[in-house]
Amino acid sequence: MYGLFGKSARTLLLPALLAGIFGVPLMAAAATDGTPAPKSADTAPSDADLASTKCAIGEERFLPSDYFYCLATQSYGEQHYSYAQKFFLDAASWGSKPAQYVLGIMALDGDHQPVNRPLALAWLTLAAERPQSSFKQVYQSAYTSATAGERQAAESLLAKLRPTYADATAAVRAEKRYAQGMAQLARMNAGESNYCMEGIMPIDSAPDPQQCLPMQTMVNAIDKQAAIVFDGWSGHVSVGALQQVTTPATNPPHPVK
Repeated sequence: MYGLFGKSARTLLLPALLAGIFGVPLMAAAATDGTPAPKSADTAPSDADLASTKCAIGEERFLPSDYFYCLATQSYGEQHYSYAQKFFLDAASWGSKPAQYVLGIMALDGDHQPVNRPLALAWLTLAAERPQSSFKQVYQSAYTSATAGERQAAESLLAKLRPTYADATAAVRAEKRYAQGMAQLARMNAGESNYCMEGIMPIDSAPDPQQCLPMQTMVNAIDKQAAIVFDGWSGHVSVGALQQVTTPATNPPHPVK
C-alpha cells in the first residue's frame, strides 16, 4: 500500500553517512563492507539492499534509535521478520519515527502479521506527532479511512504505547543517551586525537588510532546524524565543536616543616 521503506520512511544511517562524507580512501572499511549505493528518491530498496546494510555497534552509545533501526532494516532484508519486529520496537522505544512508521505500515498491510488497523493507526499517530512530520499525510489517510470503532480502539492502544514510545518519554531518554555519549567523547578529546568506533573498523583487525577518524570529524558526523534522528523535536541540542581539554598544572606540595 504505502511501502515499508519508501522515500518517506527512509533514514540515513550513520555508517552510510560516514562513507558518504569520507569516501573510499579515508573509510576503507566502510567502502568494502557492502553498504548499498544510495537509491533514487522514488525507488524503494530491495531485500538485498536492506540485507547488505551494515550497522556500527558503537553507534548504540550515542544514537540507539538509529542503530536499532539499522538492525531492523537489515533483519527485514534477510527475511528474519521476528528479529526485524523486535529491533523496530527497540528503535521506536528510543524515539525513532521511521521505526514507528514502519510498525504502523506493517500492521496496516498485514506484513508478516495479521492486519490490525487500530494498532496501525496508533503507531502512525506516534510517528506523526512532531510538527511538520513527513508522516502526517499517511497518518491522516489512515485516520480518515478508519471507522469510529477503530479510532476508539487506537486511542486505547495509544494509552498503553505513549508512556514508552511517545517523544515525551522516548525522545527525552534518547537525548540523555546522546548527551552522555558526546560528553564521553569530549573527555576522550583531552588525550586522543582520533576515535575508533566499533563496527566501522573490520572485526578481524585491532583498532589502530592512526587509521581511525579524527575526533572532531566523528563528532561532526554523529551530530549530523543526530539532527536527522531528532528532526522536528524541540528538545535536541547539537554539540558542535569540541573544546580541547587540558589537564591543569598542579602546584607541588609545600614541604612539611
